[in-house]
Amino acid sequence: MLYSEAIKYLESFVNYERISTYSYKSAFRLERMHNLLSLFDHPEKKFKSIHITGTKGKGSTSAMIFSILNEAGFSVGLYTSPHLVDFRERIRIGINRSWRNISEEEVVSLVEEIKPKIEKLKEKLSFFELYTTLAFSYFAENNLDFVVAEVGLGGRLDATNVLNPLVCGITSISFEHTDKLGNTLSAIAREKCGIIKENSLVVTSPQEKEVREVIAETCKKKNARLFEVGKNIFFEEIDFNHRREIFRIRGIFEEYSPLEMPLIGEHQLINAGVALGIIEALRYYQVYIPSEAIYEGFKKVFWPGRLEKINESPLIILDGAQNRASAHALKEAVKKYFKYKRLILVLGISKDKYIKGICEELAEIANEIILTKANNPRAEEPNFIKSEIRNPKSEIYLTKNVKEAISLAKDKAEEEDLILVTGSLFLVGEARKLFSAKVPKIHNIK
Repeated sequence: MLYSEAIKYLESFVNYERISTYSYKSAFRLERMHNLLSLFDHPEKKFKSIHITGTKGKGSTSAMIFSILNEAGFSVGLYTSPHLVDFRERIRIGINRSWRNISEEEVVSLVEEIKPKIEKLKEKLSFFELYTTLAFSYFAENNLDFVVAEVGLGGRLDATNVLNPLVCGITSISFEHTDKLGNTLSAIAREKCGIIKENSLVVTSPQEKEVREVIAETCKKKNARLFEVGKNIFFEEIDFNHRREIFRIRGIFEEYSPLEMPLIGEHQLINAGVALGIIEALRYYQVYIPSEAIYEGFKKVFWPGRLEKINESPLIILDGAQNRASAHALKEAVKKYFKYKRLILVLGISKDKYIKGICEELAEIANEIILTKANNPRAEEPNFIKSEIRNPKSEIYLTKNVKEAISLAKDKAEEEDLILVTGSLFLVGEARKLFSAKVPKIHNIK
């Protein structure tokens, strides 16, 4: 089997990441996932796990934890979604303080291994269920010490919720997928809190009052111990530039200063607080992470597509701001961290997002707006996005695809301008591929 054939097989299963309208409760069933994993001798039980949910920041937080554990010398896996360019980005493995994505050959081998067993099941599986099974099988086969897993959607019914983690992390919760998770913050929080297990440890970022109440109530019911950034964990920015944050964190047990990381923005400092809280919480399981690994882990964290600078002149920034809260954080970060003459906004948004809210946040800082759509069935038409921009103060251009939008932006930009590409991770992934952004050299693991 070729890699292209393996991917084609995986893509033959229904992919809810590419569908905007479906029944949440019928599409997501944990019983089906348990049945599926039983065919592979339950790989999810063969490694210690850390489980991360939230609306925004869960991927960045997961990447920080992975980086720190890797620097501490543990063998560790990272499972995230969606990918930017290649499916293999979703499955990362770290051994001997170096890391890489799963290889094409390993994907092919796993697909060949699981395909005969899957075809015996009568139930209709989803792509995410299948790829989660593939990831957990891969991690188990590599006898990893830890796996850091990011929730795909929600938490309670997500395929990753078969895990029994040592620590659960909850990043900032805001409105998202209201047609599936609920139209109040409390309802959304209850779905997210579905990952909290009996007698576990929970670390959360600062939350709105109604979200905090749901988290606290769930922890009480589950006899889970709760640690909160802003209450038990504190951070402070020391210095910053457009390349890095320098900060300090007073954690559950110790203070670390000065820390440094290449992910910028106050929201990333909050995520760093959650990540450090989770790392320190492992002490309750007699797992002690050296402070040197914490410093190096933050310094070396790699998480592309989040305020990622890929060109200097004109300045080009990629960021996957997919809801109003993320768009607001992006807007404030751009104003704080970057100097530019004019801002050209390249914007594409998925149909199931709060388009009006995202546009209200980002149109405020744009001198020109170029609307486009990613190559994804969920992508909203540029013309509709335009109708959601109230009283536009900027010139608006419509384009058919990302390549056309980027080309137009580059034609319009002068050396002192900033091109901001945002609105959807699918859009960012396509743009990143077009720009052929450089990634750090990674040593192969034998």
